[in-house]
Amino acid sequence: MGPDVPLLNDYKQEFFLKRFPQTVLGGPRFKLGYCAPPYIYVNQIILFLTPWVLGGVGTLLYQLGIMKDYYTAALSGGLMFVTALILQMTNLYAKQKTVRVERMQIQNTLTDEDEFEFSSCVGSETVKFIIPGKKYIINTVFHSLLAGVLCGLGTWYLLPNRITLLYNNIGGTVMIFVFGWVTICIGEYSLIINTATETAAFQALDTYEITALMRPFYIFVFIAVDLAHRFAVNTAILEQTNQILHIIFLFLPFLWAMGILPPLDALFLWGMEQLLEFGLGGSPVSSNTKEIQRVYLFGVFRNPFYPKDVRTVTVFMEKQRRLMKVGVVRRILLTLVSPFAMIAFLSLDRSLQNLHSVSVCIGFTRIFRMVWQNTENALLDIVLVSIAQMLVFNPDLWWNRSLDTGIRLLLVGILRDRLLQFVSKLQFAIAILLTSWTEKKQRRKSTATLITLNVVFFPILLTFVAISALLSSPLLPLFTLPVFLIGFPRPIRSWPGPVGATACVCSDTVYYQQMVPSLAVALQSALAAGSLGLSLPGSHYLCRFQDRLMWILVLEKGFTYCGVNIKGLELQETSCHAAEAHRVDEIFEMAFEHQEHTKILSPNHHFGHILTPCTVLPVRLYSDARNVLSGIIDSHENLKHLKDDFIKVLVWMLVQYCYKKSKTLESPGNADKNKKGSFPENQHSGAVERSRPLREEDSFSVDTIEDWTDDSDIFDLEPSGRMKDRKELGQLVTTPKVHLSIPGSVETQSQDVPQEMSPEDKLYRAVVLGLPAVDKGKQQEVLPQVEFSCCYSELLSIPEEWRTAPVPTSKVNEMRQRFPEEWYHFILSQLDFFHLKEKPSNLLEDLMKDKALKDLYIHGVLSCCFGLFGLDNTVPAPSHVFRAYTGGIPWSVGLDWLTSKPELFQLALKAFRYTFKLMVDKASLGPVENFKELVNYLEEYENDWYIGLVSDLEWQQAVLQEKPYLFSLGHDPNMGIYTGRVLTLQELLVQVGKLNDEAVRGQWANLSWELLYATNDDEERYSIQAHPVLLRNLTVQAADPPLGYPIYSSELLHLPLL
Repeated sequence: MGPDVPLLNDYKQEFFLKRFPQTVLGGPRFKLGYCAPPYIYVNQIILFLTPWVLGGVGTLLYQLGIMKDYYTAALSGGLMFVTALILQMTNLYAKQKTVRVERMQIQNTLTDEDEFEFSSCVGSETVKFIIPGKKYIINTVFHSLLAGVLCGLGTWYLLPNRITLLYNNIGGTVMIFVFGWVTICIGEYSLIINTATETAAFQALDTYEITALMRPFYIFVFIAVDLAHRFAVNTAILEQTNQILHIIFLFLPFLWAMGILPPLDALFLWGMEQLLEFGLGGSPVSSNTKEIQRVYLFGVFRNPFYPKDVRTVTVFMEKQRRLMKVGVVRRILLTLVSPFAMIAFLSLDRSLQNLHSVSVCIGFTRIFRMVWQNTENALLDIVLVSIAQMLVFNPDLWWNRSLDTGIRLLLVGILRDRLLQFVSKLQFAIAILLTSWTEKKQRRKSTATLITLNVVFFPILLTFVAISALLSSPLLPLFTLPVFLIGFPRPIRSWPGPVGATACVCSDTVYYQQMVPSLAVALQSALAAGSLGLSLPGSHYLCRFQDRLMWILVLEKGFTYCGVNIKGLELQETSCHAAEAHRVDEIFEMAFEHQEHTKILSPNHHFGHILTPCTVLPVRLYSDARNVLSGIIDSHENLKHLKDDFIKVLVWMLVQYCYKKSKTLESPGNADKNKKGSFPENQHSGAVERSRPLREEDSFSVDTIEDWTDDSDIFDLEPSGRMKDRKELGQLVTTPKVHLSIPGSVETQSQDVPQEMSPEDKLYRAVVLGLPAVDKGKQQEVLPQVEFSCCYSELLSIPEEWRTAPVPTSKVNEMRQRFPEEWYHFILSQLDFFHLKEKPSNLLEDLMKDKALKDLYIHGVLSCCFGLFGLDNTVPAPSHVFRAYTGGIPWSVGLDWLTSKPELFQLALKAFRYTFKLMVDKASLGPVENFKELVNYLEEYENDWYIGLVSDLEWQQAVLQEKPYLFSLGHDPNMGIYTGRVLTLQELLVQVGKLNDEAVRGQWANLSWELLYATNDDEERYSIQAHPVLLRNLTVQAADPPLGYPIYSSELLHLPLL
């Protein structure tokens, strides 16, 4: 995408131009996008001015001396309360009068686009359009009462005589009276008529109609100061504050429209956060000992003590040993020495020797708690206050005269925090300004103009940055352009809702779920040693390993603990994602891998980027290796041996399956009983097969389907004579049978047919398609029971239904020739039968000599080969191998039989996948020398590997169970190549960098405004395009859903730092 992609598409531009005037005026909709009758606009104007009219009545009576000021306020408030109730009742009546087709539980934010058909000036559609009403009855009453109180106090607040006493200026009185009432009318309309969509949006949905209270709340704050001035003893500071606030009162509509004032939920959370930070204890700040643990000193020069050319865990741990010793010393100083030293220092303060005042209690309670909760922060504040005490010699200066030590520490703490925010925000603003020109893909037609305006009005930009820092609110770059606004204050996590509650979960989520516990352990050591630099609540870190990106947000930090949230970003890289990830890789490689020959204190070539490398962490996770299998899967020599290897692997797997199953049996007698219990269809006889082996001239028959003959009556309820005989003779077969009728005939239910049938049986009863003809002259043959020469052979006998595949006799004889008898004997020789209490010494020899047992395995192997490869002996093509590996072989008679035995099919599929992995290993590592080596391969596959597909549920389970190795086969249809993917679990180095906190908060503030207010959800919008310096696309991904789309988000993780 080019740099001049539209900030808003045409539809969203029109939508925004209709919504913004509504936000400015508090709710009236004067720009609809379609033709509406004039009375729609007139009605809205009348309702907008109604509070002014009602307040004007009381104002007039007061100015004429008819009523006292408080009676005037009560009269105006009462009239407004009655009017608000009447309006809400009118809306309820209109809703009941209109038949609703569908009741919406949540108000649609796009109702501005709905077209209404208006019939009259006071029609139901007109009332519902102008006054949408409240969702809850309690809000109907509460908001009406609040509207009355607001109008009454507003009348009192804007009495002309009162304003004249404040300013002694008639012109100023008129201005404040007129525009002050405009502010009140905007607040009243938003409260009682139609709530405007606020630019300061914190929640995606306003479930409890809190947004309507936002504007009245701020009006009440201004009125509260005026009431305090009225009833308090004459105080100069209160009078000056009241004068200033009366002027700011006129600019409230501007502050609301620009989204500077926060919504109530965000304001409450932000206020509690500030109180906790500065009233009861502050955020931690790094001491100088932390810098020596980082790769860059202050983000500018490379640390000469940091290990160079870090690539492997062992080398890194060896080189970092010296720094770890410094980290241990630092930890002792911060957790043990410093707290007690500061307590001793504060206890000697003379402020504690005098009578305690409120300020002394607040200040010292805060600092004594900070000593333990935020040791570094408290230590820095005490040092700064001590230096200031030494520099200020004048005892009459307000610093010495009016402030005690506790309050001084409080002021220094606030100043330090805001100063750090100011520097960080200024870096962010300068980065946007510079990169809008230096990054060619970010250079728009308007860039030069915007840069010029920022340079000319740079003092105003500094003022915006300072106000934003003072309010601890994000600096909002509109559409991430160098157009800066002041965002509303919000909590440091930037998003409402519980941490880690939502994520866009997909198949790749398991990789993050597996690695997060190990990453959390590594973070504990790094945070305790100070390797991550300034670790404040609200700090953001980015971790990188291969295609994985982890986003870490510090939420809490106290005495020897830290609370973090870890998010995982998508692995399927888009072009924007890949461009930014490539820049991240460059930064980390420059810091950690290309430093062997650099000079001491070499500069950071990426200084000014929002990402600053910190350290590398040893984490136990999966490395991902992908290889092209050309020359292996398409090798004729490899494919020629594939079937023979498959037979060997399948024999091993069948023996292991039967051997494990035999461990549940105690003796051959119990084995027979258990075996019959496992396969209820064989309970009537010992060895019954569904179909006999076919001769080459035989045609395939399906004996479980009843058919009609020329001698049958098509309306018979009973089957024909031959079928009756077969039914009487073949009671051993319990498979449900199907009675077919002539197409078009009416089927009737026989009395002896079971009434309850499964949907599958009903389907087969109705239609059987694509099956061969039935040879009605042949009856099912009952094979004699298998007679083993060794009584213990029953323990290794495979289920008889697994060797009933309809294959010709010649193929059975051919399999006997191909069967790897020596391999079969070697496998049996490896069995120990420790689970048997009594066993003969020559047990294994007897098992090897049992020909009946060997024949069972020959039939079982042949059945699987018939299902996967068919009856021909051709070398399989690479495409067939891939389809067999994935389980996507085209339908055949053999496959249909094999899939009807799910357990056997899974064993055959698993054996084939093992065989394919064996083929790859033999091509890479060399041929297998002997049977022992082959068994070692297979046992390793069984114990340490998961060999399957990435899309398998078992693949995800293997990752979570931390299987040491995983293998998958893939195919790229565009390039026509086959690929192998191997995941290896091992301890590897994860690179960690610190992000500019304010850059993240600013971009998230723009994201919130752009999606929740401007509803600009275009996937190709400008603000989501790649920005290699700001990491704009990655930052958007890391936001909480529904605005962002991380594929993993952890709950709050508490990391002990002792």
